[in-house]
Order: sequence, then C-alpha cells, then structure tokens
Amino acid sequence: MRIFIYSLQTAFKNLWMEKWINFLTVLSVSIGLLILSTFAAITLNMDAVIKRWAMSFGLVVYVEDNLSKEKENKLKDLLQRDPDILEVKYISKNQALKELRNIMGDESAILEGFENNPLPSSFELKLKSELLHPDLVKGKASQIKDLSGIEEVQYGEKWLSSLNKITEIMKISTILLGSIILVAIVFVTYSTIKIFFYRRKDEIETLKLLGATRSFIRFPFLLEGLLIGLAGGIISSLSLFGIYTIIAMKIPLFMPSIKAIMVSLPLSIYLSVPPAGAVMSFIGSFIAVGKIRY
Repeated sequence: MRIFIYSLQTAFKNLWMEKWINFLTVLSVSIGLLILSTFAAITLNMDAVIKRWAMSFGLVVYVEDNLSKEKENKLKDLLQRDPDILEVKYISKNQALKELRNIMGDESAILEGFENNPLPSSFELKLKSELLHPDLVKGKASQIKDLSGIEEVQYGEKWLSSLNKITEIMKISTILLGSIILVAIVFVTYSTIKIFFYRRKDEIETLKLLGATRSFIRFPFLLEGLLIGLAGGIISSLSLFGIYTIIAMKIPLFMPSIKAIMVSLPLSIYLSVPPAGAVMSFIGSFIAVGKIRY
C-alpha cells in the first residue's frame, strides 16, 4: 500500500512538472477518444433508425384467384401459427381495390374499365426482428410460397440486402476506427513516457544505487500513463455530452425531421470512455517501460 501511495504521489508530481507535454498528450488522447465516441454515437443512432425501418418490413403473400373463403381462412390460421410470424393482416380483393383507388386519386377512373376486380386477395406478414436477414427472409418466403393456395410472395429483397450491408459496414468501420485510435493513443503515450523516462535518468540511477527494484521504478510511469488516459477520457466524455446536447437542442429547430430519428445516448457510453482511455494509455506506458533497458 505504501508503494502504491508513493508511486501515485510521484506520478502526480511528475505530471505537474511536465505539465505542458502532458497537456498536449492528454489533448491528443481526448481528441482520439472523442472521434471514436462520436462515431459510436452516430453508429448508435443509425442502428436505431435501421431498426425502426426494419420494424415496418414484412412479406406480402398473394393468394390464388378464386380461392374459396374456407381455404383462405385455413391459410390464415396456418400463417398465424408460424412461430416466425408476429402479425398476419388479411387484405381482401375489394379492400385492395379501394386502397389502390385512394392511391391513384384522380386517375382512378382508369379502373372503371375493368369488368371484374383484377387484384388478388393477400396477407401482409410481419416477421420477427431476428429473422430480418436476407438469407433467412428468402428461405421463409420460399417456404410460404410452397404452401397450397399461394400465388406469389413479394418482399423488398434489394432493400433488405442494402439494409444488411449498411449494418455490416457500420460494425466493421467501428472496429477499424477503434483499432486505429487504439494504436494512435498507445503510440502517443508510449512516446511521452519514454521521454519522461530518459529525462529522469539521473533520478532513476540514484534509486537503483539505493536498492530500488525495477517494479518500484516502473510503477510511477505506469500510473502516469493511466492518469493521462483517464484525464483524456473524461475530457472526451464531457465534450461528447456537450456536443450531443447542443445538436439535440439546436438542429431540430432547423431540421425537425432529425429529432424524430435521434436517440438519447445511454449513460454507459459516457461512463465507458474514461476507462477505455485509461486502458489504452496504460498499454502504451507498459510497452514503453518494458522496452527500456536500465
């Protein structure tokens, strides 16, 4: 415990003595973490928007023409018992024609030329969210199409594929950016601690003559790296909160549609940034003291 207290006091003293270099290092760390956390916030909002879009996704199942009401009811019952289907909505021929007339508006007079209703009855199906993957939806559509009395199954295949690609790109981009920021912060901390180490070479030589162990000498440097990352993380987290609050308050005044798709960032996002910065910087300082021979 005494060693920890001594190392902590030494770390704070050294950080103050080299305050300008430390300020630049903390600033570099905070900027890197702010870029990463901002991208994470954007990714979180985009993911929320995609999930909202996905909630409205479904299959449209057209039944065969002149299918009896009894067979339509049996088909509806079969679809409702499917564990992958959350909701089944039946659209009759007359209802489909009425909706088409409303959509066409003044041009609906064209439909008067048909002697019989040309539209088929259909079922609108809403699938479980975990099933909304292009391959899974395609398999489910093929399975439904094989049922007796089904004429055709339609769904936004291209739209769903694009949605899935966007989600994958977002995840990959987050991982790549996180890796780049990690390397950058580790390198910045590594360089700073290495400079500090050589600047205190005489002090370290004195400690060695007094019998100080390698761990005793290294520990303050490790704490310095950790504190640098923690400070950078706190600044980044506060900056993210301020930026996001301003965006949430000001932008909707000019672009009301933005407010509808923005989601509040969870507290865990803000709380996770300082520890992440501390860990990244600690890794850099650990590598720095490990590579130096004395």
